[in-house]
Amino acid sequence: MPHEFKLPDLGEGIHEGEIIDVVVSVGDTVEDGQTILVVETDKAAVEVPSPVTGVVKEIKVKPGDMVNVGDVLMTFEVKEKPKEKEPEGKPAEEKKEEKRKEAKEEGAEPREAKEKEAEEKAPEKRKRPAAAAPAKETAPVPAAPAKETAPVPAAPAKETTPVPAAPSTRRLARELGVDLRQVPPSGPGGRVTSEDVRAHAEKGKAVGEGKEKPPEKVPAKPAVEAPPAPAVEVPSLPDFTQWGSVERVPLRSVRRATAKRMALAWSQIPHVTHTDVADITDLEAFRQRHKAEIEAKGGKLSITVFALKAAAAALKEYPYFNASLDMAAGEIVLKHYHHIGVAVDTDRGLIVPVIRDVDCKSIGDLSKELPDLAERTRDGKADVKDMAGGTFTITNVGALGGTGFTPIINYPQVAILGMGQARLKPVVRGDINDFEIVPRLVVPLALGFDHRVADGADAARFLNFIIDVFEDPEKLMVL
Repeated sequence: MPHEFKLPDLGEGIHEGEIIDVVVSVGDTVEDGQTILVVETDKAAVEVPSPVTGVVKEIKVKPGDMVNVGDVLMTFEVKEKPKEKEPEGKPAEEKKEEKRKEAKEEGAEPREAKEKEAEEKAPEKRKRPAAAAPAKETAPVPAAPAKETAPVPAAPAKETTPVPAAPSTRRLARELGVDLRQVPPSGPGGRVTSEDVRAHAEKGKAVGEGKEKPPEKVPAKPAVEAPPAPAVEVPSLPDFTQWGSVERVPLRSVRRATAKRMALAWSQIPHVTHTDVADITDLEAFRQRHKAEIEAKGGKLSITVFALKAAAAALKEYPYFNASLDMAAGEIVLKHYHHIGVAVDTDRGLIVPVIRDVDCKSIGDLSKELPDLAERTRDGKADVKDMAGGTFTITNVGALGGTGFTPIINYPQVAILGMGQARLKPVVRGDINDFEIVPRLVVPLALGFDHRVADGADAARFLNFIIDVFEDPEKLMVL
């Protein structure tokens, strides 16, 4: 029996990926759960297992191809399992009832039962209209039509019938506020798929649970609604070959995802950047004193480790930087957990894995977890879960140089901390009447923030908090 294998829903809002490796060949026999493909998404490289045990008949993709959720990747020849013999003497009606009960527990009726029921109802529908029949048959009895026609609307009964859909699809529908009963199904047996839910949500037809669907025929009131913003037409690119030779490189994988996310963040968030410098002379001396001790325990004591701890403490003190803005609901979502992403430079582009509950971890814990996570990210071994749930981001380009930059916020977060290269500089201490010039190790800092959620004064206080911690390493012991 042939079986088409489609790219499954990989979760975390992932809709597409790039084929990195095809592990099997045509003619190979594979087991259920055996890795057959490696797909790279914008978050991580994912090993895709075979859904069946069978023989590979056709491979429709090759390394480098971009695929979407639902695309057919392979076809298998699967041996049909021998049908189990049912106990003799069991009434057919009893068997049918058992199947119905099993299907109800799974959230959907058997496909065969639905088809049979539809066939039984079909002749009646062809013979006469459903609403007219009761009136015709009960014409001699005056009271009968009223009784028969009262429960004619079948909507309430239909509402109680579970919509055939996978648990992951139901969860996605809840997250997007989509009523599954309003979603046109495209899956086998009338099942609603994740793609059906997303398409429905994008069209603006999603209806929250318990809310009635607005009448489609009622036109919007133009006098009340604000006029739509004028569309900006993007001009097509000129033919660059008229000036010389060119090379076109596909925008794929991480770079493609980065392009989309940066465009989204820049278009949706009014960015403001607050900059300052921190004197980390004493912090560097502290780092050098404990560096060997941490390395002996399997860790790596970097400036970014201290930045993680300082940022977590600052986010607790100023929770509006540990938030997201829900414009549709008119609310600021304050998060009571502190999962901080750290930008990692890889061969595939910039990737931001997340360290969870930074506020609950010691400097020693972070010195082990950060380098391990960064290494797994560079090697493409980080899991999709490692990239999700961040509430704030730190990006440190100090190792590459630079005196300052304006980091772009990682949407839907509302703030990001950028760190430049620490350099020895002359610093003036004292006042105009009594001062001295001393060499100090100084690092430039840049806090990018969403001006809808926070103001410049808030950003200055937040960055001052981090600077105070950097300049007094002993505060790290009490955070």
